Amino acid sequence: MSKLAINGGRPLWAAGWPAWPTATESTRQKTLECLESGRWAISGPKAEGPGSEAAFAREFADFLGARHCVPTTNGTSALVTALEALDVGAGDEVIVPGITWVASASTAMAVNALPVIVDVDPRTLCLDPAAVEAAITPRTKALSIVHLYNSVCDLDALTELCRRYGLGLIEDCAQAHGARWRGRAVGLWGDVGTFSMQQTKLLTAGEGGVAVTDDDDLYRRMYQLRSDGRSRVADPRVGEMELSLTGEVMGSNYCMPELTAAVLSGQLLELPAQNKMRAENAATLDASLREIPGVAPVEALEGVTERTHYYYVFRIDPEAFAGFDASVVSAALRAETGAPFQTTYPPLPGHPLLRPDSKRRYGAIPGIERLTQTSVPAAEDAYRCCVTLHHPALLADPAQMAVLAEAVAKVAQNAGELAQVSGDMENPL
Repeated sequence: MSKLAINGGRPLWAAGWPAWPTATESTRQKTLECLESGRWAISGPKAEGPGSEAAFAREFADFLGARHCVPTTNGTSALVTALEALDVGAGDEVIVPGITWVASASTAMAVNALPVIVDVDPRTLCLDPAAVEAAITPRTKALSIVHLYNSVCDLDALTELCRRYGLGLIEDCAQAHGARWRGRAVGLWGDVGTFSMQQTKLLTAGEGGVAVTDDDDLYRRMYQLRSDGRSRVADPRVGEMELSLTGEVMGSNYCMPELTAAVLSGQLLELPAQNKMRAENAATLDASLREIPGVAPVEALEGVTERTHYYYVFRIDPEAFAGFDASVVSAALRAETGAPFQTTYPPLPGHPLLRPDSKRRYGAIPGIERLTQTSVPAAEDAYRCCVTLHHPALLADPAQMAVLAEAVAKVAQNAGELAQVSGDMENPL
């Protein structure tokens, strides 16, 4: 093959990839309706008809098959709300995965609990149930698990562990809108499921989040926790406030704006078809990459009945790439295609944004000084050996999947030409 693009050769593809996010006609229409309603927040007087926030909550609950949905400002506030609803606080421990966005740890710290970082299963990059059980102590109060990239955690094993040890289970589904385990949506297997609608997510309004549950008491508590402790008026008239000054808990203001909810209502209409297209293109890419020596797509566990692809992930054997790791290989693939290839998140103990020493209040959390010293060898190996591809590339024409596979083959066959380059790239949320 020709000279690698990263070394000055001609790239295989320079025609670009689908943009993300995309403003659809349904999104524009719903946003305009919200703008003209004169009600831009749930804390404003009720307008005619259901508000955008209440409408989206019902729509997203129906999409999942959930009883209740509580919209929030973002995925981080949804996690904090879930932890507080489960009464996690000072003196408690929350088990979190070794590969994840930093919010898995920072939200536990925000409620004065200690995040306990546990290694991942190399097959899925999600929490390893055996490692979770080994990390459970009398102080463990909950698991905050993450369905990462295009994987779903082993929910059979993790729900059984929570049942046996009496632990709360929060499913962080920020990257898994629409994924299913044994026919049931992720987010509904634990006590609470949380979702993020940040700019890069499969369903987005730039920011936004939700917490879902089938438990009536948890729903009532979460609704108030994110509404400054206020509860919803049962049947307000037009012009009256929908949030009362009565409640059962002291909360914070994590309410989703009406405009955000309107955008999400429009985007949700497109999600099933987009998920289907991503899955079909991912299957095509799987088949092609399996033919390349030293390359193996990350496979789904047997219990996954519907897979979503926030990132497409494949593992490389560095020996098949002249000893170079995923950071160098992903940089070479970006040069060949312009597609958003990169590494996984840095392992959580060494994540540059996990800085417990930067805030005095974290010093009151017992054991916090050991947080960044945790050993997670499977997570470290994944950071060296796994290449990820952000989901907009899977919305391209199916023929472009051949370009991606050709680029992987080209880099593998010419890896001896690679100089040590910086593979660093800002990891989106």
